Amino acid sequence: MSYYTYILYSKTKNRYYIGSCSDLSLRLQRHNEGWTRSTKAGIPWKIVHFEPYNTKSEALKREYYIKRMKSRKFIEDLISQSHI
Repeated sequence: MSYYTYILYSKTKNRYYIGSCSDLSLRLQRHNEGWTRSTKAGIPWKIVHFEPYNTKSEALKREYYIKRMKSRKFIEDLISQSHI
């Protein structure tokens, strides 16, 4: 099983959201169905960056690292390097 750290973007809120999961398409679907309180107001969301990991622990560590950077520029630099 693979795990992912992902970045979503909401055009309606002009906001990014960082998370991790084991099923990207299901997770995006749930964000867009309003299952997550912190993303409900920004629907629709789209995946703008993701990174695969072998373990849940690695994905979570990366998620927390990106969140600790507290930098829109850092996030946008990651996205610009994405191959999505």
